[in-house]
Amino acid sequence: MYDGVFQVLQNSSSLELAVASFHLLMDLGKQYPRTYLTDSDGHQSLVVVKESWLPLLIGNGSHSSEIRGNARISDHLFDPSRFSLLIEAMVEPANPTDDNNGIKAIENMMLFQYLVNTLEADFVPRHIAYKKSLDWVFFRESLLNMLLGSRKLVFKSLVKNCMYLLLNQFHPEVEDGVEGSIPSEGEAKSASDMDSSLNYLLLESERTLVSLRKLFVMVMELDLIRKEADTLGLTSRADGFRNPIMEVILDELIYNISYLSPFLLAFMEWKWKLEIILQYFSKYCGKGAVRTRRSDSSQQDLKLGSVLSFFLTTTSAKAIVKKMGTEVAQLLLAHAYQVCLYVQSDSSDSTATTEKIGASLQEISCDFISAFQNLRKVGLNIQISPFEKEALFTAATLSRKLKNEER
Repeated sequence: MYDGVFQVLQNSSSLELAVASFHLLMDLGKQYPRTYLTDSDGHQSLVVVKESWLPLLIGNGSHSSEIRGNARISDHLFDPSRFSLLIEAMVEPANPTDDNNGIKAIENMMLFQYLVNTLEADFVPRHIAYKKSLDWVFFRESLLNMLLGSRKLVFKSLVKNCMYLLLNQFHPEVEDGVEGSIPSEGEAKSASDMDSSLNYLLLESERTLVSLRKLFVMVMELDLIRKEADTLGLTSRADGFRNPIMEVILDELIYNISYLSPFLLAFMEWKWKLEIILQYFSKYCGKGAVRTRRSDSSQQDLKLGSVLSFFLTTTSAKAIVKKMGTEVAQLLLAHAYQVCLYVQSDSSDSTATTEKIGASLQEISCDFISAFQNLRKVGLNIQISPFEKEALFTAATLSRKLKNEER
């Protein structure tokens, strides 16, 4: 049944059929999970039903080999190469005035959403199990790790295509009503009846961007866990090697400065957004110690408080601006301050992000204002964007309020 519905999703003759098959696949995944945790005598154990059907053709198990040997039952499944091709197909602009082209574009987006959901359903219970056991095998055998570690997949190209989608299809005006939502069959029928495929295509692209961000975060988490496993000596040459996603993203943002602002606007996962900003600054704010494969780099990682200290004198601010440019420095600092405000308002946020900030909100607010004052001294004709002006206004208001509360 899984296999049949999955084929229907890939070859739908109508929008209603595509949405109905997508819904059914999502419901089946919730009802019959392949990877889950069981609680026995107060201890959680990871269970993986390896015989379960998968839309992904990865790994070297006997079940995967058996499927590969039968082209008739595997030609519609997604191996790493076809997964990359799916993202490339989404990069190509769709023509919503062409019914067939429009439906195919929506099919591709739903396929991507479903595949990412499959990766996430496998990733989350493994993450929980790993936190308690620090057993790298949980992630070595994860679908995401096997997918990204395949020689059939060019990882850098995959990340660049995902970034392209994130940069070119982000529409903040419809963002709020999309996150976590799934289209209903009634919505699809209404879209078809009203001939509003363009609007539906736009809405579906936003849901796809939610999945893109989920994929990015999962890969970042996987890289962090791989780094920890390396430090503990739990990995081996058999685990292979690929560049961390953070390095690929930073290389793209540094090489193409025009990508920086739209990427930071579209990528709203606060913990990782701050990490990207801090690592961007680390490229220009002094040279850290040389890191070996199994070295613990936690002491050398920059914190936001430390970054702001580089801008507290005109001399040091001028030295950094000479390397990275005033506009880039202002933009990064404003987005970093935005993360601070979010962390302050969200009590559920992890302590890891707070530690990365490295100072109180009052200290950050005062240093943020001082940094902009010194940047203005360095470049008398600098332009400040509305986003940066808003951040400065908020910092000034909060700084006064927090100082009054101390009295």
